Amino acid sequence: MGFLILLVIVVIPILEISVFIKAGEQIGLWSTISLVVITAVVGSALLRQQGLTALFNVRKNMNAGILPINELFDGMCLLLAGALLITPGFVTDGLGLMLFLPIFRSTIRNLFTKHIRDSGSNLSVYSGFEQQPDRNQRPNIIDGEFHEIKTDHDNENSNINNKNPRSPPEP
Repeated sequence: MGFLILLVIVVIPILEISVFIKAGEQIGLWSTISLVVITAVVGSALLRQQGLTALFNVRKNMNAGILPINELFDGMCLLLAGALLITPGFVTDGLGLMLFLPIFRSTIRNLFTKHIRDSGSNLSVYSGFEQQPDRNQRPNIIDGEFHEIKTDHDNENSNINNKNPRSPPEP
């Protein structure tokens, strides 16, 4: 895993530099910089719109008592897309923009699910959960009076005083 991270840290910048050089040769320096800025602006607008939609879907499913696994996965993909769009470069912007496409996220989710099932992981998810009652609901309160009733055993032990403080009040 460490080697993979090191490879990504080395390979991605080299790819980005080479794409910047080629794009600069083809369309010029200022056009290249403008494209990077435009993709960042478009990506942030997409992130805001789709992120709010994903959050709304998570809340809707939780209120319905459904565990929002797909929506949470979409939210993680959108978070990764935002991080990729912040990173300057055409390769990372392309990957980030692809993560905004629901069909691409669905494909990744299906591959991820298939990989987990094939690995033999005993990962089971309970799809329904019991929703907690509304906290604004008032609890059922029953108001009443009670009187203590003495048994014969209690009467034998209380020969000391006829006026027992535990006896019911006299009307």
